[in-house]
Amino acid sequence: MIVSSAKMPGSVPASGEATWPKDVGIIALEVYFPAQYIDQEELEQYDGVAAGKYTVGLGQARMGFCSDREDINSLCLTVVQQLMEKNCLSYNSIGRLEVGTETIIDKSKSVKTVLMQLFEESGNTDVEGVDNTNACYGGTAALFNAVNWVESSSWDGRYALVVAGDIAVYATGSARPTGGAGAVAMLVGPNAPLAFDRGLRGTHMQHAYDFYKPDMVSEYPVVDGKLSIQCYLSALDRCYTVYRNKIHAQWQKEGIDRRFDLEDFGYMIFHSPYCKLVQKSLARLVLNDFLSDPSPNTESGIFSGLEAFREVKPEETYFDRDVEKAFMKASADMFDRKTKASLLISNQNGNMYTPSVYGCLASVVAQHTPQQLSGQRVGVFSYGSGFAATLYSIRVTQDATPGSALDKLVASLSDLRARLDSRKKVSPGVFADIMKLREETHHLANYTPKGTMNDLFPGTWYLTHVDEKHRRQYARRSLDEYGPLEAGLVSTTAEHIHSPAKKMPRIPGNSTSPEMVTVSNGEH
Repeated sequence: MIVSSAKMPGSVPASGEATWPKDVGIIALEVYFPAQYIDQEELEQYDGVAAGKYTVGLGQARMGFCSDREDINSLCLTVVQQLMEKNCLSYNSIGRLEVGTETIIDKSKSVKTVLMQLFEESGNTDVEGVDNTNACYGGTAALFNAVNWVESSSWDGRYALVVAGDIAVYATGSARPTGGAGAVAMLVGPNAPLAFDRGLRGTHMQHAYDFYKPDMVSEYPVVDGKLSIQCYLSALDRCYTVYRNKIHAQWQKEGIDRRFDLEDFGYMIFHSPYCKLVQKSLARLVLNDFLSDPSPNTESGIFSGLEAFREVKPEETYFDRDVEKAFMKASADMFDRKTKASLLISNQNGNMYTPSVYGCLASVVAQHTPQQLSGQRVGVFSYGSGFAATLYSIRVTQDATPGSALDKLVASLSDLRARLDSRKKVSPGVFADIMKLREETHHLANYTPKGTMNDLFPGTWYLTHVDEKHRRQYARRSLDEYGPLEAGLVSTTAEHIHSPAKKMPRIPGNSTSPEMVTVSNGEH
């Protein structure tokens, strides 16, 4: 692959680096989801439930899933290599690699160490970070660690790479249609088109058994559905309150004397277990705005006709149908403007767990022009059961000119809908058989997967064998759609791109001339 010598958006002038890196955030973003899906309407029929239970009640259209050929390691290998190749990055330019996942296939060895195979040819082993685990919050924890690293005295001038990936599977029953699978990789550095608002994170953490995985030999969680919804909504209330208090404090220092409300977010995205919960969550934030407003206008505008709910207590309304219905109606227009676009991947692929909210971010970027995105503040609510949650915000750069960092980010995700539409539909019966096979074999040693490699997207990593000591071996499907499957090494030609602070990595053999990058398939 021939690449240009253009610098990545994180680069700063050679004259010197800032004492405090500016606009630290997401420079590049890549999404991977499986190449097969099941139609939720067909699954309704197969499961013998009422029409609309999954499609209307949950708001889900399709659900992606993995055969026994893919596991958490292969998902993350795929998304990392895709991001590196798309952005023509040298592995020497990465100084931190951190993973967020709750799909645990080894109680000791991290997914991050498996990903280090991709770095072998570069010789770069000076890469900080390991895995983060707390249900669906692990990806956010990894992202915060990466941002904090770049903004700290520990930063050595290179990029951070964050990977969030999971396979969400459930036992046969009402929870199964809320599954999904996928991975998101994010390149973090300064001068980013999606910059984190400093000091604006509202976090709430609390102990609860709403969703957990105590069985070490099962992929399936134990779920208290009603408690899980209550925990999610209560965390949203708390996080939004803390966020508003912090932004009000910032505004006071800047001489801004007004209240923050949802209209101050250009877009509002949420962790999405299923799309209907996201719609209810936006309505929940409107309820919060209504109750905190000392004198809401109930004659016109978004609060019109809501005076009957003026005295309700938030903690008593989690399952109040009257409140839910009234505020979903009141927030319908806002949902269409600020949140609906974020649900593309969630609606079409399902719940990816840790990557879920970042799939929502990718969906927003993919469906808007740089001009529509520029200057907007994006509210992000991340939730992980058990439970841990944060509401924070990202500011989109003002620069939407052709060739800008934002323009390149939007262009890199422009094929998202086409990729979703290119997947293969699988019948519910075949899906059930594949889930049964995963259930019986995901933990086995001396096992060779039975699933076909032919249905995988080009460039997908897949599991080839688990030996008698549970050591896993992988290969990558050819990038040439019509070419043979690659059972061994992968070679690409790449040109070294300087790290964001123009600091050359301290790895021997680094060169600015074209170099071969050879990636092991894991057979050590």
